[in-house]
Amino acid sequence: MPHFLFASDSFKGTISSARAAELLASAALEAFPEAVCHGIEVADGGEGTVEAVVAATGGTLRTVEVTGPRGARVQATYGLLGDGRAIIEMAAASGLPLLRANECDPRYTSTWGTGELIVDALDQGVRDITLAIGGSATNDGGMGCMCALGARFLDGQGSELTGTGGELAQVASIDLSCMDSRVYDATFCVMCDVDNPLLGERGATRVFGPQKGATPALVEELERGMRSYANVLEKTFDGLDVMSAGMGAAGGLGAASRAFLRAKMLPGIEQVLNLVGFDALVAECDLCVTGEGHADAQSAHGKVVSGVAARCKRAGVPCVALVGGMNADACELFGCGVDALVPTVIDVCLLEEALDHAERNYTLAAQRIFTLLRLGARLR
Repeated sequence: MPHFLFASDSFKGTISSARAAELLASAALEAFPEAVCHGIEVADGGEGTVEAVVAATGGTLRTVEVTGPRGARVQATYGLLGDGRAIIEMAAASGLPLLRANECDPRYTSTWGTGELIVDALDQGVRDITLAIGGSATNDGGMGCMCALGARFLDGQGSELTGTGGELAQVASIDLSCMDSRVYDATFCVMCDVDNPLLGERGATRVFGPQKGATPALVEELERGMRSYANVLEKTFDGLDVMSAGMGAAGGLGAASRAFLRAKMLPGIEQVLNLVGFDALVAECDLCVTGEGHADAQSAHGKVVSGVAARCKRAGVPCVALVGGMNADACELFGCGVDALVPTVIDVCLLEEALDHAERNYTLAAQRIFTLLRLGARLR
């Protein structure tokens, strides 16, 4: 009696992670009626991570009103996972999609609402918090988030700042005396799928600032402010290296999380697999099927397919990647633990047509996988 595990990323805009597992189970049971199928939702730390982890762990969603990136009140949802754990997507409170095009200006945006989500989680008794920090509208160095947790950022005259990107250059000192003491008893992990440092050509401001509404001149202004702010951070927190990987994530929230919260930085897919208990699940199965919308060279670096495949390889379990499309660079995944790559599209067609028939093509590809497996089982 074969045991199958299905852990696919969503095919953006067409097939959800949960639906992929349903379609795979249907095809598997057609070929192997006695099979045991287990599907889990997974993501790599981007949009949909909270929903995927909550669904896979049997957690609950909690929605609270917090401060949005430009100060307006917004409804933001995070996940309570039981056993004192929570998962928070900073984009739910401080994300770019919360702003209209004419509101995008990193001088005026803040991560304050993300800090309010952390406070609410602490109020619920949570002491193990995972932060997914993709999709930010901010370049405040994480100041707003830490202000909400009680830190005070002071200018040269001792006046308290509000924690926006435009105030970076004014920070002269940091007062931690009013910091919420519960953060020191909590464990924090940051899901980070970028390795940018805080400063420089690959830093938070120059790489991501233009995506958040910064003009070339404003980028340089914000970079000068971030450099001044970084000097204060390094003086306040001994041993902090703002040029290490991930410090520039989410406009510097990566650096602030490391400094103020002593957060551990992990690739998003690794933390998701930890949270959903993937290693225990894969140890009980005979084959795992994963996948994503398009496989290419990037798929081998911190994405769902490579993360799942590496865990399968470690467990000695075969792994098949069912993908919407692929190019030749996707073959790098064979080095990550993928044993077979199966694209869903088999005819020459326009992208729009492939998207319109995504579920049909996915079902046919799933059927190909399991009918071939059935044939293989009959061979001596």
